[in-house]
Parts: sequence; C-alpha cells; structure tokens
Amino acid sequence: MLPSKTKAPVICSGPTRRGLLALGASAFLPAFMGGDYARAAKQSQTRSVILVNLFGGPSHIDTFDMKPDAPKEIRGEFSSIPTSIPGYRVCEYLPQIARRMNDATIIRTVSHGYNSHNPYSVLTGFTGGSDRENYFAKPSDHPSMSAICQHLGMNTPGVPFHVLMPAYPGFSQGLRRAGPYGGYLGRQYDPLLTQCEPTFARKGAFYDPVVPVGEPMLGGLGNNMGITIDRLQDRKALHRNMESARQSYNSGNVGKAWNRQQHDAFELLTSSRIGSAIDLQREPASVCDRYGRNLYGASLLAARRLVEAGVTFVTVNWECAADTHGGHWDMHNNNFGMLKFNLPILDVMVSALMDDLQARGLWDSTLVIVTGEMGRTPKVNAAAGRDHWPQCGFALLFGSQIRKGLIYGTSDKQAAYPSDHAVSPGDLCATVYHLLGVDSEATMLDNLGRPIHVSHGGKPIMQILGG
Repeated sequence: MLPSKTKAPVICSGPTRRGLLALGASAFLPAFMGGDYARAAKQSQTRSVILVNLFGGPSHIDTFDMKPDAPKEIRGEFSSIPTSIPGYRVCEYLPQIARRMNDATIIRTVSHGYNSHNPYSVLTGFTGGSDRENYFAKPSDHPSMSAICQHLGMNTPGVPFHVLMPAYPGFSQGLRRAGPYGGYLGRQYDPLLTQCEPTFARKGAFYDPVVPVGEPMLGGLGNNMGITIDRLQDRKALHRNMESARQSYNSGNVGKAWNRQQHDAFELLTSSRIGSAIDLQREPASVCDRYGRNLYGASLLAARRLVEAGVTFVTVNWECAADTHGGHWDMHNNNFGMLKFNLPILDVMVSALMDDLQARGLWDSTLVIVTGEMGRTPKVNAAAGRDHWPQCGFALLFGSQIRKGLIYGTSDKQAAYPSDHAVSPGDLCATVYHLLGVDSEATMLDNLGRPIHVSHGGKPIMQILGG
C-alpha cells in the first residue's frame, strides 16, 4: 500500500536514518525513489479509471432501481425490461446495457446528505460541503482522488495524470464547481481541462434538451476559433523551437537537475500523445458511430484513447449549455421526456465502451464508474419531474477487478432509503484508491496542518471486488 501520511517534520540537515524509518513510506520517499514509487510500492492490476459523471443527478428509480409494484406517482411512466442478470430488470430505454449487465456491478444504495450539484462528493468523497459555497472551487477545498494519487508519487511521464472532458464542471453556468482540483495540495495537481464548442440543430431550453454535436479540444483549438495566419505562423515557430529544445534535452545534460513536475511539464509541452489521443479523426467512422455522433459519446471515445495513451484518470462530465439546451440530469420538470432523450445516448456510449475495452484488452486494467452526485425523489412532482434526493442513488461499475453480474444493496419499496448495504461517496473513493494500490486509510495534512482522511471515513467495498 501507499503511505498513510504525506507530510513530514522539517529536517534541517536532511533526512536521518531514524527519520526515514519513522516516515516509512511517507511523502519524502517519492522524491528519493522517483516518480514511479507508487507503482513500485504495490503494482496494481488497475491502471486507469474512467468516471462518467451524470451532472445534475440521474433518477435511480427510473433507470437501475425500478419499483414496478409501487403506486404510479412513485414508479413513474417507464416499463422495465429483463437483463442478463436473472431476475434483475432495468429501464426500457437501456436495452444495450441490459444485455451487458452480467459483466457489471450495480450499486443501488449510494446515500449521503450533500444536497448539491457540485461534483465535490463524487471526486473527493467529502460530503460535508454546502451547495453555494462549492459553486466555485477554492484553494482550501479537499483535493480530488487524482490529486491525492499524484501527491503520493503516482505519475506517468509524458502525459497528464487526470484529464477532464469536455470542460470544467459548471462551465455552462459561469461557475467553476468544486471537485476535480488539487485544493489544499496545490494547483499543480489540477486536471488537464479540455474545451468544447458544440453545435445544436436548434435552440432548446433548460427542460427541452437538444443534442450537442462536437468533440473535446485541447486549448480551444477548434475549427472555428478564428486563428489568423500570423498566429498560425507564430505557433509553427514555437513548435520548431520546442522541437529544438527537445533534441537538446534528449542529447545533453539539460534538465538533469529538474524536479518531477518540471520533467512532466516539459514532456507534456513537447509531446503529441495527448493531442493525438483526443483526435477522433484517427478512429474509423464505424467506431465513432458506435459511441454516438454527439459531444458525450465523443468524449467517452476520447477517454478510451486517453487510457491507451497512458492517462490514469479520465472524467467525462455530462454537462453542456444547460441554460439554453438542456444538457443535464437535473430534472425537476419533464423528467420522463428528458430521460427519453438522455437514456438512449447513455445506453449507446456506455455499451460501446464496454465492448471496446474488452476487444482492445483494456478491460482488466480499466475501472469504469457511471454515477451522479445524487438520485431523485421517489414521488413525481406536479411538473412531471423529480427533485433532489441524495439519500439514495446508483453507481454502475465495470472493468478492472469488479465482480460481474452483481446487484449490491437494496432500497426500500419506494427507493427512498437503503434497506441494506448503504454506500457513501467516501466508500466509492476508497474503493478506487484500493484498486489503484493506494492506502485508503491514508491521511493528508490540510493547509491548517490538520490530518484529513483521504476517503473521508469511507471504506473499500470489498464485496464488489474479485472480477
């Protein structure tokens, strides 16, 4: 396991033998043993994590925890269909996932008290925040899972550790919601954020969704960015200079004294691996069609390519122009109409990823989690919507070390509360840490010097492991 503490006492004359023994596998050791210390400490089968965050909070009772015997105002409008797990049924709008459920685990009892659309709890495991306070990320926030892993020494030279697509959470609302950043560990652990400029066939509304068409882009380099000839020539000159610098770096002694962050920054600036990874023109048209010709499917296909390029964490945040085109899961109104729009897209892209990971030999090394920040109220409201309900939700997991065909947790007759096996966001994060070889009991010192549990009290869900 990776270290359980990450900050050491100050040693003016350098670390002593006693100091190193006392520290054990603490944060000092990555500096002494190299950036691959985390991998060497426990070589984990899980190499990458893809998190699909259904921004807004998907309705669990209309998708993976249906209650066909409940009154209509609870069970809703949809019918259920059988899955490849005997006796387990899901929404009629998820037929492809239904056929593949024997390869996945479904958790039906994700429960907490953080009533907010900020993906803070999803990406950190912390549920003690407040809604408006977390509209904008702060340096004092708890760090994301990926930030913790990097701080403990995990890195892959030449590629970013965490890529978030298609843009930062809250971008469509002028917010920069808390969750994916380095927080009190520092901005050097922030993810690489892509940008997007989707097009729409028409103007929609908050509860009238329209398909966003486009792909994630690095640094805003799209076809419609208005790049002038002069700017293009400047970039070509910069590229030539960077290539010259790379040759000097590779052939000489330049950079030998650089720290890990400097090496990684140089590698990223002079490498084409990430640009190539999100260039979906390199994929056959049939594969793009299989994921879906929309921003969400394109982002998930890019996620698979990033995993192949060596990226450890990839987050796909399902959000796009929510104010004018309805790209979200916050369905206070028109819940069933919006789900009829969203669920077929989700069904296509997730089933495509499952098939792709298996066909490309990535299944055993890639963990995939599909979830949201909350579920929805059991009772349908007067506007045919469902309101916020963090007390019960779902998480779909498949891939590396996840048991196949498992239904974990049971909710009550109204899908209001867990009847057994309640799972917190901290438990989900602890499970991710465990699979990556990180000690889920580790603590970090925050900016006030207080030890903070990286999983915020969560424990790995061992019953879902063993695939």
